[in-house]
Amino acid sequence: MIRTLLISSTSTEIGQEELIERWQNNEDSTLWLDLEGLDKEKEKQMLISLGCHPLAIQDVQRERHPPKIELFDNYICLLYRGFVRYDDVLDFEHLQLGMFIGHRILITCHRECSIAINTLFHEKSAKFLARSPVHLALQIFHSSCGNYLQQLFSFEAQLEKIEDQFQLSGNDKMMREITSYRSQLVKIRRTFNYHVSIGESLNNFLENDETTLITPEEIHTLTDLRERLERLLSLSQMYYDICGDLIDGYMSVTSHQLNATMRVLTVITALFVPLTFLAGIYGMNFEHIPELKWANGYFILLGVMLVISVVLVVVFKRKKWL
Repeated sequence: MIRTLLISSTSTEIGQEELIERWQNNEDSTLWLDLEGLDKEKEKQMLISLGCHPLAIQDVQRERHPPKIELFDNYICLLYRGFVRYDDVLDFEHLQLGMFIGHRILITCHRECSIAINTLFHEKSAKFLARSPVHLALQIFHSSCGNYLQQLFSFEAQLEKIEDQFQLSGNDKMMREITSYRSQLVKIRRTFNYHVSIGESLNNFLENDETTLITPEEIHTLTDLRERLERLLSLSQMYYDICGDLIDGYMSVTSHQLNATMRVLTVITALFVPLTFLAGIYGMNFEHIPELKWANGYFILLGVMLVISVVLVVVFKRKKWL
């Protein structure tokens, strides 16, 4: 699907491929070209005709490529990860989104429907495009970060609930749930690391005056984007650490419970070892065991066993084993 948003000094139009030629013929116009799920060969030919570098096109069309930013003569190529949809907390499908940012054009390429693109693709976004294509690109990136941030805030409420339940009655089911969240946070944190690097590169382009595509007017937008990216990274790291602490706490509690159980079993075993020893001696089938002829031998042996048991219990209590 091809969508276009064309603005000029007199009008704003939303259309399809036909607006590209009008943009080429009018140097006072600016175009946002959105390519969604387009055939790779057709997409490649269209991008080449618009002056995009073949190697950058190859990176954008890969199924999986680490987020990055690269500066060319007439374009900035930006590749980052948004998401298509989400089903549950931290359970969403990533989407690779490529951007080619020029002086009068912004091209967005993605294989599936993008939440951030759909949120901004309307006539009201003409004000962002009118300011500059890079400003609109930063707004799209910012919107994607906002979607991530919303998911992390939802997870924070869920995590607080899990922490409260975990303190009362932690179990293996909750342990599996926390482990699953921790695994998701590892992936998200890796993505945010890439995105923070992109934000730093954009800032370096501006500070070092490496391109005229990013003007000083964008410093506040860029600063806001970088702060949001760093916040996402710090939140994901914090939630990862909290999940790790919960797992470590559960393991410590489980280990303590196991140690307490083993201590009780050890005490019981220690109590019965001397009793079993005496029972074993008097259970031998020898002819001459003098005590067997005693009239009160049975009761004496029981008394000895009782005394041994009481003495051992007292010793264990003094040592605080019981």
